[in-house]
Amino acid sequence: MSAVTQLDEPYVDKVPVYDARELTQDGDLARIKLSDQVYTLRITRTGKLILTK
Repeated sequence: MSAVTQLDEPYVDKVPVYDARELTQDGDLARIKLSDQVYTLRITRTGKLILTK
């Protein structure tokens, strides 16, 4: 899975960009782990993102 996407200017500041559809494998949920915490990334029906602990 290549979730990093290249964007045109002005996003050439070396910050990675991830496609939410790839992170969720074309679903609407993904789990993201940071240290010992697990977060849920949800894509809503209206196409917005919600990140919860």
